[in-house]
Amino acid sequence: MRKIILSILILACSLPVMSQSDGKPVGRLTGNFNMEAWYYLKDSVIGTEVPPEKTLMNAYGNFRYEYGNFTAGLRFEGYLNTLQGFEKGNDGTGIPYRFLSYKNDELQFTVGNFYDQFGNGLILRAWEDKNLGYDNAFEGVHVKYNPYKGVYLKGLYGRQRIFFELGDGIVRGFDAEFNLNEIFDTLSSIKSRLVIGGGIVSKYQKDENLQYNLPENVAAFAGRFNYKRGMFGLKGEYAHKINDPSADNNLIYKDGNALLLNATWSKGTFGVVLDGKWVDNMSFRSDYKAVEKNLLINYLPAITQNHTYALAAMYPYATQLTGEAGVQAELYYRLKKKSLLGGKYGTLITLNYSRVHDIERETEGLSNDTLGYTDQFLAISDELLYDDFNLKIERKFTKKFKAVLVAQHVSYNKQIIEGKGGIVYAKTGVLDLSYRLMRRHTVRLEQQILLTEQDRGDWYSAMVEYTISPHWFFSLMDQYNYGNEDKDLRVHYYTVGMGYNKGGNRIQLNFGKQREGIVCVGGVCRQVPSAYGAYVTISSTF
Repeated sequence: MRKIILSILILACSLPVMSQSDGKPVGRLTGNFNMEAWYYLKDSVIGTEVPPEKTLMNAYGNFRYEYGNFTAGLRFEGYLNTLQGFEKGNDGTGIPYRFLSYKNDELQFTVGNFYDQFGNGLILRAWEDKNLGYDNAFEGVHVKYNPYKGVYLKGLYGRQRIFFELGDGIVRGFDAEFNLNEIFDTLSSIKSRLVIGGGIVSKYQKDENLQYNLPENVAAFAGRFNYKRGMFGLKGEYAHKINDPSADNNLIYKDGNALLLNATWSKGTFGVVLDGKWVDNMSFRSDYKAVEKNLLINYLPAITQNHTYALAAMYPYATQLTGEAGVQAELYYRLKKKSLLGGKYGTLITLNYSRVHDIERETEGLSNDTLGYTDQFLAISDELLYDDFNLKIERKFTKKFKAVLVAQHVSYNKQIIEGKGGIVYAKTGVLDLSYRLMRRHTVRLEQQILLTEQDRGDWYSAMVEYTISPHWFFSLMDQYNYGNEDKDLRVHYYTVGMGYNKGGNRIQLNFGKQREGIVCVGGVCRQVPSAYGAYVTISSTF
């Protein structure tokens, strides 16, 4: 199958070139390349491990060719061997992603590999993030059909990627979305906009379990809406999954549910965003034995903020697939330019608060032990999983000088999220200053401090970055765990780096130490080990 698809791609890319008749180029080739390689050194204090190869590398290259209604693409990936902190199942090289697609005004179909998402992803989302080591692409057939204005249909049938192989389960899905303002001409002129939709996804996996009678077909359903009127927006989605015993829920037969709501309102310089989420037993994988990030069919978005500053992101939240309930509220206000508080260029103030609890479960009095537990819809327990309150102020004082100030308080249930420790309470402050010395020359000073009496204690971080636009940049950073109770572990995690940009190409060289921690994006996380050494990153877009 793979040889056949690769042959089709080569043929599709060569035919347009041979069909040129007027001397003008036809078709378009685009893509990107990325490589990160580490040379590891030993540091007994922070507990680094030096692999036998000394050097490890992750790399990939995407190639996409478009000609008329046809598109073909592939991605080569190489892990020689896989960088520390990523799952080792990827060791080796191969072409795990390749496709051929055709599209006209109404129909689009893809054979090979593809990504897609139904609604918010509560029952299906296929996506990839190389920084997280996440990729659950499908291999099979994908169809999109637009039979009438405002009606959007799509379906898929395939198996999911797990490293360079495919999972055992087969996934089938269908989704429909209706834009009522486009469908009905009488609604096209009104101010309100309403889109409704829904989908169904099922998986099949042969039951080979000798202890339990497992369902071979498991289905999940979802319905959603998106309403907008003027400055106000409201959207939501509800999903239900029938009993799906798995490694995530300890093989219980309870159904799953999820509800996601989002409301927004903005007027001029002021805006409000409100989110709410309730999830119960919604882990959905194409293989019931899979764990970690492998073979997830759906996606449960986090409603906590993703922080870009290192110490503010030291305790990120990981979505709990088996159950959680949370809210998030964000207010932003831009003080007017040339006002007393806003200054000459204005000031942006952002206030964000998020809180996540476990759901309330009842285990007593069950007539069927395999059910696991019972609960009430939207019931929330008293057990706190995560709490984040932060304030961000951004202000430009002159044409050359601007500043960012961040204050944060986090409550982090390390026992549940990481399986060790207790609740960590941390306060973080960030001061980010940048000044343009002369044309194209900018220096940036970033200082951060984290205070906590739990975990590893207090931290201080400082970074100086010098940029010569548009090509060169240099940086020096140090993170110091000065509050660690173990004096031998009061370590400076320093990094010296430089980089060069030109056009779509970028190369960056670094040397230093990497602290152990967790990296999360949207509730999906990766454990990062301690490391010491030199590393290079090369990227290119064409």
